[in-house]
Amino acid sequence: MTTAPRALYESELKSLPLLHRGKVRDVYAIDEQRLLIVTTDRLSAFDVILPDPVPGKGAVLTAVSSFWFKRLSHIVPNHLLDVPLEAVIADASERERVRGRAVVTRRASPLPVEAIVRGYLIGSGWKDYQNAGAVCGIQLPSGLQQAAQLAEPIFTPSTKAAVGDHDENIAFDHVVDSIGSDLAFRIRDISIQLYQEAARYAAARGIIIADTKFEFGLDESGQLILIDEALTPDSSRFWPASEYREGISPPSFDKQFVRDYLETLDWDKKAPGPRLPESILEQTAAKYREAKERLIQY
Repeated sequence: MTTAPRALYESELKSLPLLHRGKVRDVYAIDEQRLLIVTTDRLSAFDVILPDPVPGKGAVLTAVSSFWFKRLSHIVPNHLLDVPLEAVIADASERERVRGRAVVTRRASPLPVEAIVRGYLIGSGWKDYQNAGAVCGIQLPSGLQQAAQLAEPIFTPSTKAAVGDHDENIAFDHVVDSIGSDLAFRIRDISIQLYQEAARYAAARGIIIADTKFEFGLDESGQLILIDEALTPDSSRFWPASEYREGISPPSFDKQFVRDYLETLDWDKKAPGPRLPESILEQTAAKYREAKERLIQY
């Protein structure tokens, strides 16, 4: 019988200074060049951190992100450093509390944009399309159904909201105004390339990547790098190809399962979030694990 992993809602490392607690990740300073990023089991839905952790989720996200960072590094450099925990956390008990969910990264200045690529019409993109026939100012053909595959992946950026605030879809022109034309076009083109390569890989393993979100930063030399996470069940919609069809929100290997449950509640999508039943937490954890097992095949 397999023992369920212990959940980690917040990390509490005493040997390193805590810089920031995000929706999911706790960020510690190692030195002027490096960070330790701990991926907890916190779950954020509709930009609200829910009160119940999903056991083992952080370890899954860490493994999946690390896999993609290495696999896609020929397209764009990333923040991951090949440094063992023993080199940065002296206390053995502290190391064990975050082992499998902590990585050493280089520091970067995050860009104020969520780089979202959509290959299918779902989520807020579907809602925008229903209202305006377009997503982030990109006009789409009329008559598309929910979950329809788009002729080509589209770049649909959003604002990068603070914890507790909601991201908002924005037009590409806003990205240009925010970070400049050269950087905006580079991020758009790299994001689409990352999505296309990952989608081909996942398709061969029975998973459709409907959409995904990337985050970028500039390192100390001004180089553009991929940061935060990459193509995880938190930052992407993963659908089993065998159960995909248009006209519905397909079943998923990601937190859409939790979003669908939350949509059945009388909740205004503002903090504090509702408690999740044990059955929802267990099923969510199982979906995350299955995504990892399907994707990580060296």
